[in-house]
Amino acid sequence: MNTMKKTTKLRQLIHRKEKVLVVLHPPTATHARIMEQAGCEAGFVGTSGVVGSYTGLADVGTATMTECVQIAGWIASSVNFPVILDGDTGHGGIMAVRRMVRECIRAGVAGLRIDDQPIEGKRRTQSAGVEVVPLEQAIARYRAAVDMKNELDPEFVVMAQCYARDAANSGLEDCIKRLQAYENEAGVDWVQLESPHTVDEIRQARAAAQGPLSFMKGKLPRYLGLDEHLALGVNIAWYPGFTHHVMWAALWDFMEDFQQRGIAAWEDFQASRKDRPYPRPEVGPDGEGGDKQRELEERYLSGAMLDKYRR
Repeated sequence: MNTMKKTTKLRQLIHRKEKVLVVLHPPTATHARIMEQAGCEAGFVGTSGVVGSYTGLADVGTATMTECVQIAGWIASSVNFPVILDGDTGHGGIMAVRRMVRECIRAGVAGLRIDDQPIEGKRRTQSAGVEVVPLEQAIARYRAAVDMKNELDPEFVVMAQCYARDAANSGLEDCIKRLQAYENEAGVDWVQLESPHTVDEIRQARAAAQGPLSFMKGKLPRYLGLDEHLALGVNIAWYPGFTHHVMWAALWDFMEDFQQRGIAAWEDFQASRKDRPYPRPEVGPDGEGGDKQRELEERYLSGAMLDKYRR
């Protein structure tokens, strides 16, 4: 069994140089188990993709901190790879940010991404009307998170997501300045450029940040491959939403087929997978599942009460 703390594991992964760390969305705890078996190294619980899938809420700042931490904690406890939570704008002032870090660490979450948008007008990535808070306010937000994690678990990873590139009240020059300030003045562990327009802008961000850096697709015409990341000196690939689109498409195809052909759609699906088995994401024998339940009943219950197993 791997006894390394997940915060330590995440910290090692974001500083790894020889191989790109791919960050994906684990849509639920059961999907996370499948992803782990397939080699996933780190997961991101986004307010839109993952929390929104559970709650049905849009990514406009309506999901609460406790809802987000609860969902991330469920997923984090189901797998061995580290999970990062989308902390939005911190869900309040500096005391709320401190509480969020504390609750994440308590829930077994390994890292936290915090935005520099205003809490009153928080918007989904790539939405119109995005703004950023003044630099001084953003630094205070990040310093509060860094100080809290240093008090509880210095290995916990705090990530700053910078929305300045496309913000109505900012631009590229301020964005580069902020990435440097978030790293150097606030002391965050990892910075992310939310909306690069060109590969050259990624190069500028890479030159500005000394430590771990990642970027979203932003206004790029396509996602960059792993080799392209390495060529830019970027060792983290941010691909969280892929898993959702694959699941949506698969479910849509099956539902359309089922509506037309009924049970035959299920039978044909089973036949198509006969020689292509897929994992069942159930609680294993080492977890708190049925095997554990029977083991404990045999320890606690009388012979008469255990007769149900012999029947």
